[in-house]
Amino acid sequence: MAPRDTFFRSSDMSLTQLYIANEIGREVVSALGELGQVQFRDLNPDTNAFQRTFTKEIRRLDNVERQLRYFHAQMDKAGIPMRSSSEFSDTLAAPLASEIDELAERSESLEQRIASLNDSYETLKKREVELTEWRWVLREAGGFFDRAHTHTDEIRQSFENDEAPLLRDVEHQPHRGGPNGDTQAQQSFLEMNIGFVAGVIPRDRIGAFERILWRTLRGNLYMNQSEIPEPIIDPATNEESHKNVFVIFAHGKHIIAKIRKISESLGASLYGVDENSELRRDQVHEVNTRLSDVGNVLRNTKNTLDAELTQIARSLAAWMIIVRKEKAVYDTLNKCSYDQARKTLIAEAWCPTNSLPLIKSTLQDVNDRAGLSVPTIVNQIRTNKTPPTYVRTNKFTEAFQTIVNAYGIPKYSEANPGLYTIVTFPFLFAVMFGDFGHGFLMAMAAAAMIFWERKLHKTKLDELTYMAFYGRYIMLMMGLFSMYTGLIYNDVFSKSFTVFNSQWQWPDHIKPRQTVEASLKDGYRFPFGLDWNWHEAENSLLFTNSLKMKMSIILGWSHMTYALCLQYVNARHFKSKVDIIGNFIPGMIFFQSIFGYLVLTIVYKWSVNWEAIGRSPPGLLNMLIFMFLSPGTVEEELYKGQAGVQVVLLLLAVIQVPIMLFFKPFYLRREHNRARALGYRGLGEQSRVSALDEDHDVDGGLLGVRDSMASDGEGVAMIAQDLGDEEHEEFDFSEIMIHQVIHTIEFCLNCISHTASYLRLWALSLAHQQLSIVLWDMTLGGAFDQESHILRVIMIVVTFYMWFTLTIAILCVMEGTSAMLHSLRLHWVEAMSKHFMGDGIPFAPFSFKTLLEEDPVD
Repeated sequence: MAPRDTFFRSSDMSLTQLYIANEIGREVVSALGELGQVQFRDLNPDTNAFQRTFTKEIRRLDNVERQLRYFHAQMDKAGIPMRSSSEFSDTLAAPLASEIDELAERSESLEQRIASLNDSYETLKKREVELTEWRWVLREAGGFFDRAHTHTDEIRQSFENDEAPLLRDVEHQPHRGGPNGDTQAQQSFLEMNIGFVAGVIPRDRIGAFERILWRTLRGNLYMNQSEIPEPIIDPATNEESHKNVFVIFAHGKHIIAKIRKISESLGASLYGVDENSELRRDQVHEVNTRLSDVGNVLRNTKNTLDAELTQIARSLAAWMIIVRKEKAVYDTLNKCSYDQARKTLIAEAWCPTNSLPLIKSTLQDVNDRAGLSVPTIVNQIRTNKTPPTYVRTNKFTEAFQTIVNAYGIPKYSEANPGLYTIVTFPFLFAVMFGDFGHGFLMAMAAAAMIFWERKLHKTKLDELTYMAFYGRYIMLMMGLFSMYTGLIYNDVFSKSFTVFNSQWQWPDHIKPRQTVEASLKDGYRFPFGLDWNWHEAENSLLFTNSLKMKMSIILGWSHMTYALCLQYVNARHFKSKVDIIGNFIPGMIFFQSIFGYLVLTIVYKWSVNWEAIGRSPPGLLNMLIFMFLSPGTVEEELYKGQAGVQVVLLLLAVIQVPIMLFFKPFYLRREHNRARALGYRGLGEQSRVSALDEDHDVDGGLLGVRDSMASDGEGVAMIAQDLGDEEHEEFDFSEIMIHQVIHTIEFCLNCISHTASYLRLWALSLAHQQLSIVLWDMTLGGAFDQESHILRVIMIVVTFYMWFTLTIAILCVMEGTSAMLHSLRLHWVEAMSKHFMGDGIPFAPFSFKTLLEEDPVD
């Protein structure tokens, strides 16, 4: 029986072989995907994707997925919402192969229909744009012609003159022609052999258009233009564009042809316009009639297209989930080895040992539904390959484990730092963030996210909000611990609690501007936390700095000592006596001889009433410095015999350094030489047998196993070794020695630097408290000092809004993020480096739930 799965270590893992009948391979893998407890190994690493067994099925599903994405894109373009995938994820059962075929056929026909409707709609939309532009050309060009007819002589003179007019606009003058003035103008154009080009061009290109015409035709043209006041929507990009109508008069067919080519090259659309006003009116009427007809057809096509997309939107999310699952199933089946002679799929997979009964029962259900007489066989395999790490988590512990995994995956079966991180991470945060009010706000925000977590799970959140929601239980713990440390510091929004009586009393008679000292009350001490009278004292900062600095050293020592003890737990679990004797014991003695002694002196100094014995307390920092610089010399004695004790502790710490340096390398060399003398061949040299080799008959072979399964109802375990075994390097004493030297130097230096690093607990706590005081004094504090009652009420309302907003934005969000990152560093660097190897392989099971979470459909 495997040990019970806990959060302290990885679950016990087993490498298994699955023998699956080819007829139910898809159903078996689909059932295991719903279970999410099996990590398949690729048995065809040298086979490319195009040569695998189920490549045809995957390509077919890829095409269906492309069609579904096309439907989704058309729905987004039309503004039609898709039904949420959360409504289907818990209700979708594994589809039959016939249902997948039906879905493929249906998506094919729907794609053809949607594409046809979409093409028709875009064609009609393009035609509508062309008719709209033509109508504007007819409308604007008519005005050009009317003005041009009144200036025929001017146009003739401009062409006869050596200096032709450059893009000159005709001045607006009243019409001087008679009833048949149009006819006279037309005769004048024909006599002069003048032609024209009319069209529409984007407004941003009109400048380049004018310059090119001038340089190409040398000014031999006459041009009029006007802006179209309404933007025109491009049917291809669905974007608005502003355009201008232009009419260009020129002499000769050759020049007119050049103008047409230049216009088309710059993206202009050319339209035919009749010079005769009556014919133009007929053209305008015809264009309006066509626009009306196109508009009616467009509305009908749009309604039909929207109706089709709305119908698809009801089931699109479910189809996408089904196709994605089915594609993942065939990807997994391609990792299996196919035995053509027996028509059997052979798979290898890692799974938690305690999940084997559930896996077997699930496979048995699949066999029963399929009605096959040959069951699916599950065999455990003995191997020396390192299993993947799988730490079972729930919604509370998941976020804390993510913190650990961000630094490194725990090695298989080593102690998991996530267990103590649940307590130490929010507590160290709270030491830096300690304020009852701010902690209460954080706890309430986390409690709200927990209360509405089901609703928020189904809501699409932005990245920052999702990060806060994912760590909602961390926020809750940080808020609760901050409320506790706020009570210890007696600090709530920079103010103090006065629930209990103070242990300090002031003199009865105080003169103005007199410095007085408070005295302790006889027989009474403040019951909990910091006395509130310290907040009003002038030496408050000196007292709290000393208290929090020493408290930070004690908390750091406790945290690192606990982490160092896990080094012993790991060494004992892996049965490595050399690590216990050569690393843990000397390392613990070295650390406790220096910093354990410092913590004891801090506690002892706090326990002594120095005023009663008539002495000033000695400085501990100088004591620790002179303990190394001048051993045996103590300037200010803390206790009797201090000098001798410090010399003994210093010698004890120094002795541990050569033990850490030399014990492990020389012990490993001796063991290696002893093993070589006994004829040990090495881990990579013994012969191996694999159940996948057809030349060997292991326990009667596959057929024997099948017969036994059919008769006894229980699978016969097949032994298959050397299945992806790790390579073992030769023993290299110099490499081990160098590694141990680096480890020893790093450990000794880190004992000092890491202990000093915990002073950030004091520094950030001080910064948070002082920033809170400054914010109060600059907002609400000043409002309460107003003498006028009306002005005081107004100021309180205004400054409360400022105070609350800045409290949330600066003190809770910014300061909270800063304290969280510092707490994260204390765990990753100061604590986990004492015991955490972090070179594990993550367990990545084949799971539909994980697949949809990593790549959601919505």
